[in-house]
Amino acid sequence: MSDSKQPAPIRRVLVVTAHPDDSEFGAGGTVAKLVREGVQVVYCIVTSGNKGSGDRNMTPERLARIREEEQRNAARVLGVETVEFLGFPDCEVEDTRESRMAVTAAIRRHRPDRLIVQNPHRTKNLGASHRDHRTVAGIALDCVYPLARDHMAFPELLAQGLEPHKVREVYMMWWENPEVVVDISETIDLKIKALACHASQFKDFAAVEQRVRERAAHYGTLKGYAYAETFDTIILER
Repeated sequence: MSDSKQPAPIRRVLVVTAHPDDSEFGAGGTVAKLVREGVQVVYCIVTSGNKGSGDRNMTPERLARIREEEQRNAARVLGVETVEFLGFPDCEVEDTRESRMAVTAAIRRHRPDRLIVQNPHRTKNLGASHRDHRTVAGIALDCVYPLARDHMAFPELLAQGLEPHKVREVYMMWWENPEVVVDISETIDLKIKALACHASQFKDFAAVEQRVRERAAHYGTLKGYAYAETFDTIILER
């Protein structure tokens, strides 16, 4: 009889991404599945995506308001009630003390068991490995270890009552030889519905839906699922 200790259940998840719509593209089906399982999921969006438009009449200020509202609507579709925007500049996020402290504060505030982040590495998929995606993922990983954990990091946060917190595991959005393949067959339609909320980003959403479904079906073949999303993991504590 094994006396190995079973890992504690995941009850709180924080999704940290660079732009509105990143969470839905990379993990929308997984997020919907987690919510259905009773997990509390919170979004932390580091920018408001205020450079993401080819409309010469659009302004960054107006676009930020549009994209924040689109993101809130998309989150609601998936069952996510809390969406925070950190307000860093789109396409120009830097790994600075300010950005690290802001993400650390979000981790300490929401105290997740699992963090979901983007891929910190450059790949041949230039859209997925957007500079902001890589930068924000790297910042988030540095905050998990050691900044959110250590009480002497960012004394300003302690003064605000934000106590240190140990994240137990990290899921990184991954496409090549992933460690984790999540079956989203029952939540793919919610993922598509949530993506459709980001109307400012799509001229032809039918084409976007087709690509998303094809990609999720391809990932599903790794485990025999109809549709899947894929991740690599870092386990810090069971």
